[in-house]
Order: sequence, then C-alpha cells, then structure tokens
Amino acid sequence: MKVVVIQGPNLNMLGLREQNIYGPMKLEDIHSQMEGYAKQSSIEVEFFQSNLEGEIVDKIQECIDDANGIIINPAAYSHTSIAIRDAIMAVKVPTIEVHISNIYAREEFRHKSIVAPVCSGQITGFGPFSYHLAMVAMVQILSEVKAMQEAQNTQQAAAPKQDK
Repeated sequence: MKVVVIQGPNLNMLGLREQNIYGPMKLEDIHSQMEGYAKQSSIEVEFFQSNLEGEIVDKIQECIDDANGIIINPAAYSHTSIAIRDAIMAVKVPTIEVHISNIYAREEFRHKSIVAPVCSGQITGFGPFSYHLAMVAMVQILSEVKAMQEAQNTQQAAAPKQDK
C-alpha cells in the first residue's frame, strides 16, 4: 500500500517562518517521522511539496493509479482552491486534510476549508503531530478498505454460480 503526502505553499519554509504558529520543526523532520511510522505499518510513503497550485493538482491526479491514500496540507489553498478540491473529488482516493495550526483559532478567512468536505477527514491544530495523527488515521482507513474488499471477494466466491 502507498500513501502520497502532498505539501502546499510555504511549507518548505517550516522551521524558519512564524515559529510561534508552526514551531521550529522543519518539513524534512516531519517527513522523517512519518516515514518511520509508515515503515512500521508496511506502508510505502512518497512526499511532494509545491508552492504552485497546478503542480499540486497534477500530483493529486497522478494518485489515481499510483496511491491508496493521500495526506494533504493544501496550506492557504485550503481556503481558495476549487481546482484542488475538484482533483481530490475526481481521484476517489481516501484523503486526509492536515494543518499544523488550528485554522479555526486563527484569522476568520482561514476558518473555511473548501477542501475538507471532499476529504475523509481533517486533522488540525496539533502542531507537527498532526501529520502523525493523519498517518495513523490513514493506516486505519486503508485497513478498513482492505477488509471490505476481502469480504466482498469472499461473498462473490461463495455466491452460487448461475447457468447462462
């Protein structure tokens, strides 16, 4: 199983920008922690970061045949990007939206995520630990999807064959 972690604009500046909001941890450190948990759970993880909306849309679209789950921090695009929302809806891959800060405790324009309604869930406000929580949630979602698929396959195999 594979999970793609997509990071939006300015997240490459973690550790440098607004440490009072985002903390001192760098993006590479967050990814390293996520990778450790993913390995323990036998999940392959791929990381991608872009400041460009179109590149993020392209990466989401690549997940159709390449990933079982997406963890995305669209950053400021959470509040503005219909294109990212539409891409998530189109790929039909379980997706979790993540934010380091509590977007609901910040400026009013950050209180509405137009991406959240098309995601499996949203994790916000736990600092860099938000990503770990997202990975735990994604492992659970993928386990449930796998169990449902196995149950369906068992039912289909057990169903009596009808003559044609």
